[in-house]
Amino acid sequence: MNVSKPQPVTVRASATWQRVVAQIARFIVGFIFIFSGLIKINDPVGTQIKFTEYFEVFALDVPALAGFFHGLIPFTLILSVAFCAAEVVLGVALLLSYRIKLTSWVLLALIIFFTFLTFYSAYFNKVTDCGCFGDAIKLKPWTSFGKDIFLLVLILIILWQRHIFRNTRTGFLVGLATVISIGIGVYAIQHLPPLDLLPYAVGKSIPAQMQPSEPLRFSYKLEKDGKEYDFEKYPTDTTYKFKEMVLLNESAKPKITDYRVWNDAGDFTQATFEGTKLMLIVRDVTDLSIGDMPAIRKLMKGVDEKTVMPMILTSVNDDEINGFRHEYQLSVPVYKADATVLKTIVRSNPGIWLISDGVVKGKWHHTDTPTPETVMALVGKK
Repeated sequence: MNVSKPQPVTVRASATWQRVVAQIARFIVGFIFIFSGLIKINDPVGTQIKFTEYFEVFALDVPALAGFFHGLIPFTLILSVAFCAAEVVLGVALLLSYRIKLTSWVLLALIIFFTFLTFYSAYFNKVTDCGCFGDAIKLKPWTSFGKDIFLLVLILIILWQRHIFRNTRTGFLVGLATVISIGIGVYAIQHLPPLDLLPYAVGKSIPAQMQPSEPLRFSYKLEKDGKEYDFEKYPTDTTYKFKEMVLLNESAKPKITDYRVWNDAGDFTQATFEGTKLMLIVRDVTDLSIGDMPAIRKLMKGVDEKTVMPMILTSVNDDEINGFRHEYQLSVPVYKADATVLKTIVRSNPGIWLISDGVVKGKWHHTDTPTPETVMALVGKK
């Protein structure tokens, strides 16, 4: 009779630790992918903007493939929803141990793709905000790359130990996660992000966010006699040679640095913080949704101009915006702003933005254009 030899205790202990590490890796990767995907699917237009930036950079850096990358730009919104939803679904599938082999390989392919993007951003200093966690958490390029390397290692551990995970029959839950995540993305596109994490959200003070939250503190790196020194106050000794200035409390930096409004008469930025302004934001007349223009025209004409100043805020040239005003009979003043700022203010073209004494009172997608009565009621809540 054959008697199997007992395994050494050290071998069993090693196998146990490998299982523990793999299980921990599975939970960490699953939760990070779900969190990252949900944050981004909440605002797919923001991720679309990042994809567009990457494709434009690649088109410049690889001229031979410029046509290919430019050809992808019209599909960036679809790609945004697909990638963001995929992060959520893969995270759910991993936590549920659904088709673990397939899930692990797809996760590996996705993290290799993300690692390439973050390395490219960090090494070449291109698209310095990768949008890995949308607008919820801002990471520096090398930090983003380090995060992806960390996830890559964990996913390789999961693949190495995938035999310990028992496949479960949870296809219904994975399918439900797919429907919900895509549904959130579609809702955000047709309306606005359910959770507004942008600095121009309702309730935020624009002037306050244009200032540091506390006095900025710097460290000065200087050199003398071949040695480097750090000073929190710049020394009066002129024999030191300046090398670098580092911000110590970066979280205190202004949240808004590029908000500026102007017209032919000059700068109008501070004037937008005086009284109440109802702004129709038009960032592109060639890609304008016009189906809700009757409701928008009714709104702009229906507010009490003694209380609310209606205006158009745009990044397009004078001929295009004047043609737009004439076509839709909007006799309101026009002011200019940067296109990127307008995309950040509202993820809709056109969009509607109401601020009173510099505080955001309302923000609407064109499909949710409010009535004049709704706007006037909000103005009363100062």
